[in-house]
Amino acid sequence: MERSRIVWKALRWLLLIGIALFVIVQFYRPAKTNPPSDPSQAVEAHTQVDPKLAAVLERSCMDCHSNKTRWPWYSNVAPVSWFVIDHVDHARSHLNFSEWGSYDKTRQSQLLNQSCAEVKAGAMPLSSYTPLHPGSKLTMDDVSVICEWASRENQRLR
Repeated sequence: MERSRIVWKALRWLLLIGIALFVIVQFYRPAKTNPPSDPSQAVEAHTQVDPKLAAVLERSCMDCHSNKTRWPWYSNVAPVSWFVIDHVDHARSHLNFSEWGSYDKTRQSQLLNQSCAEVKAGAMPLSSYTPLHPGSKLTMDDVSVICEWASRENQRLR
């Protein structure tokens, strides 16, 4: 009986410490940003984006790969917020559709090829993203739309 009381007391202290730590980490929040964007630099201003492609990009890509991120409620709760904010910052550093016009033609071509290759391989959108954003999962038709656009734009860039 005495042993179970000691275990219970230790568990209660661990729980209290865990709750205190959880509350404390809420005060350390990296910045969630949606930097101002110049619409003349957006992908829509530099490529031929039809409504079907625009819908696919909006649904599956723009939350991470643009300056128009819709921050979900859980991006306000540490430590999950740290992962989400870091993920968006990392994604934007590789490809930012809001800053498409700032890339030279060689980089645009590389990004078009990479985008098609990654959606074909199922690498994008990330498997960690799709469960909480069920509409973001790409269909075979969506993949075709992206790859056909990438091919057309690559031809136009040449």
